[in-house]
Amino acid sequence: MMARVRTAARLHLLTVKQIQNVRDGDHSDGGGLLLRIRGVSASWVFRFTSASGRRREMGLGVARRGSAVAGDSLTSVRKQAQAARELLQQGVDPIDAREQRRAAAREVEQAKKASKEWERWTLARCARDYHERVIEPTRSAKHAAQWISSLENHLPARIWNKPVGEIQPPDLLEALQDIQPHQRARNFHGDCLHETVQRIRQRLDAVFEDAIFHNRCRSNAAAAIRRKIREALPRKQAGKLAALPYAEAPAFMTLLRGQEGLGARCLEFAILTAARTSEVLLAEWGEFDLKTATWTVPGAKMKAGEDHLVYLPPRAVEILRELQDHRLDAVRVFPSPMKPGQSLSNMTMLAVLDRMGMRQQTTVHGLCRATFSTWANETAAARPDVIEACLAHNEADKVRAAYNRARFTQERRQLLADWSEYLSAPAGTVLPFARAA
Repeated sequence: MMARVRTAARLHLLTVKQIQNVRDGDHSDGGGLLLRIRGVSASWVFRFTSASGRRREMGLGVARRGSAVAGDSLTSVRKQAQAARELLQQGVDPIDAREQRRAAAREVEQAKKASKEWERWTLARCARDYHERVIEPTRSAKHAAQWISSLENHLPARIWNKPVGEIQPPDLLEALQDIQPHQRARNFHGDCLHETVQRIRQRLDAVFEDAIFHNRCRSNAAAAIRRKIREALPRKQAGKLAALPYAEAPAFMTLLRGQEGLGARCLEFAILTAARTSEVLLAEWGEFDLKTATWTVPGAKMKAGEDHLVYLPPRAVEILRELQDHRLDAVRVFPSPMKPGQSLSNMTMLAVLDRMGMRQQTTVHGLCRATFSTWANETAAARPDVIEACLAHNEADKVRAAYNRARFTQERRQLLADWSEYLSAPAGTVLPFARAA
């Protein structure tokens, strides 16, 4: 019983009056609690020895010494000191425990702020921010407008206005499955639904990646549904790109030559040379020798990665000379009139097909490549090897490719000349080319 009295006597040593009147120095309240006076400054300090044997002091705040608050301040600080003693009895350093509590509180506060910030970053806001920073400065005004409008017009409000960090892959998949292309696009191309949905998914993929980078969300819902989109969409019709029957090609060329504009000449040149769209669009004046009527396409622009020599028929040379007389660009043969320093886009040739009412009957690639190939093979206009060489197709037999270095110079020149002649023939004419091997 006496031990308990002596223990109690070692605590609560200071009275309220003493707290109000003591001068500079450390004044013990017992049990490690001190009132520290330094001039006009007064504070409470808890002094203790940690479990590691380290002597430490923990500040417990300002000591209020006014007559109206001194008592309450003393009661409060004694409770804090008692809580610190109980932690020490458990082997816990009270300073470390306090730092842990403060750190946990900071994390909770930061999480609340982050949550509020995430709620502000809806998919719409993220998309428009990415569009403003990345798309508008690097794309044409028309493409930039189409880029953002494709998202604004096709995504439902429940997704578009939802915080980007809360969008789950199944919800996004459902929204994209509900997309339908506009009527005019459906009329032009049976696979327009695929193209529209895939294009929107790709743009959302970029938006989500950017949001992750800027800590606006943690996962990319658009990337997660990439395979599911392919599985959910109706299958495309198998087959090659639509191509115009070669019997209809002369009539088509007659109509095409009546079309004005650089796009029409670009399409005509592509048909005459049986070249790939990209090779024609990116053609540069330095690649042509009009005296020898040849076009050397650099390997960097070729699908096979090797230089390809094209023997130009007379009409193709005529087109180049006309363009040379009214050269619009010092480098590019088919420059964009809207974007200086850039070539025409493939949409320009599609627009020509639109004006001619032929977009549903053929694609540009099918018209330039498949129509030529079908004509050449079915009319036996040249040997298969010569036709494949004109098309710059890779030799499937690698051993044969290694040893067959024949360029078929004269035969290839003649084949494209015959093709040009056929395209200039009266509509419906099928010339009997069948040349001897």
